[in-house]
Amino acid sequence: MSDTEIPVFRRAVLALNGGPSDTRIVQLVAAQASRAKGTELIAVHVVEIDWTLPLDADIAGRSEEVQRVLDVAEATAETYRQTLEPVLLQARDVAAAIVDEAIERAADLLVVGLPYRKRFGGEFAIGRTIPYILQNAPCTVWVVREPMSEEPS
Repeated sequence: MSDTEIPVFRRAVLALNGGPSDTRIVQLVAAQASRAKGTELIAVHVVEIDWTLPLDADIAGRSEEVQRVLDVAEATAETYRQTLEPVLLQARDVAAAIVDEAIERAADLLVVGLPYRKRFGGEFAIGRTIPYILQNAPCTVWVVREPMSEEPS
């Protein structure tokens, strides 16, 4: 494999968060998948359920915004002639749900978006989801960071 070749994957789980990085993630993975036959793309959007509610409360199913996230991902994949399976999950912990889905699907690639955020004092913040995924995912992980904002913080 040359230095410029990107490894081929057969099953990719794309973790969508409803933010601007979702489209970039789908475009990146769909473009790579279009180079190989038989690649499966699974878009996972996890709605975090507060501990005060029962886990089976139908929160996500009633939300138009949640459905829009998956619809946009499917439409984006179609522009690359790729089929994307949308998966909507409700969980107490987003990171654990994403890793569990990658394990259950036997994914060889997990792609997550990282919003560009700064905390008080100007420090770049990575949050707790990405470190958990990097530590626990059983497959290759791509982290796609949003570009830095042009607006002053």
